[in-house]
Amino acid sequence: MKPAPRKSGWLAPAPPSVAIEIASNRVTVAELSIDGRGPVVGAYSSQPLPADAVVPALGGVNIPDPAAIAKVLKYAFEDAELRVPRRVALLVPDSIARVSLLSFEQLPARPSDLDQLVKWQLRKATPFPIEEARVVHMLAHMAPEGASVVATVARHDVISQYEAVTALLGIQAGIVDLAGFNVMNAVMAAGQTPNGDSLLVCLAHEGTTLAILRGQSLMFYRHRASVDEEPLSALVHQTAMYHEDRLGGSQFSRVWLCGAALAGGGADRARRELGDLLGVGAEPVDIRPAAALRDRITARADVLDALAAPVGVLLREWKAA
Repeated sequence: MKPAPRKSGWLAPAPPSVAIEIASNRVTVAELSIDGRGPVVGAYSSQPLPADAVVPALGGVNIPDPAAIAKVLKYAFEDAELRVPRRVALLVPDSIARVSLLSFEQLPARPSDLDQLVKWQLRKATPFPIEEARVVHMLAHMAPEGASVVATVARHDVISQYEAVTALLGIQAGIVDLAGFNVMNAVMAAGQTPNGDSLLVCLAHEGTTLAILRGQSLMFYRHRASVDEEPLSALVHQTAMYHEDRLGGSQFSRVWLCGAALAGGGADRARRELGDLLGVGAEPVDIRPAAALRDRITARADVLDALAAPVGVLLREWKAA
């Protein structure tokens, strides 16, 4: 997603150089530095978590034992040979939030009025009191007939569980965002969004996120938890039909697949499914056009999948600074 403009001046905080992703089955740390070549991923580690150590959900206990996750996170920093920072960008699973695309014929002139309008619309569809939630919204796309705003709502107490993990290591989560949004940021930062429509499919242990991009505008977002037991082929087919019927689209210009290499032996099958359904070969999300890798970081498929979201948020913040 496109970041909001930053305030300039010497009091403006520097963008974080380290990102942490807490997923349902792993934790990942990545550091982004800037040298003569531009952005460089200088340190990285992704470490597995025990089963059910993180159970992403809209409510309830997501992290039964934060200290156990913090222990793995500390090891990830050691493995990356990275000093534990004081401030990071923290990425959390898509399953902990409700994301909505809201349409408006005209946006209010005052940001505070838009805030209230977004919360009023979300109140009707959010399964918990909006007063117990963190709400973030930004422009998704503009058109002659109106504008669309993407709004994310998540419970305070759920987000606090993920922040508690980093706090145990003395780390402040200066930014908290969804992993799927920042895979989109990685694609955009790499300059890979075509003029036509593209489809991004993010596979995670706990669910699947699909997004349709028209250039760099978000036109469609859908997340389905694995417990819904909808096969990938059905989700992609439904999304393609929406693209054709509601968005006036035809064949996607490009299709990206992220996370398949982290899902065991399902990467090749997922790529074949997408290619057969859409007639377009699925490409991995590769951050290297936007950020080089240090020599000791191997560009294996699983590494590129794990780096996509953390590097995506760091690139977004660096470009917005």
